[in-house]
Amino acid sequence: MDVLEGVSFIWVQWRRQKLPLQLLIALCLNLAIAPAVYAAVDGVQRRQAWAIGLLGLVTLGLTIYLFDVVFRPERY
Repeated sequence: MDVLEGVSFIWVQWRRQKLPLQLLIALCLNLAIAPAVYAAVDGVQRRQAWAIGLLGLVTLGLTIYLFDVVFRPERY
């Protein structure tokens, strides 16, 4: 019973607060992007590869957000 209550609590909280889930997804995507950047660019340290991957994810997120604002301004 405790497991079911825990799952239902997480489901209800996920519906209210989407930012933590979005941050988790961004970090998981960065796990896939950073090694690819590390392998593609010669002479880049691992920390720099993580930073470049995270910067790419933030740029992509801002691009999607701005397109949404431009095409549906009545929501904002």
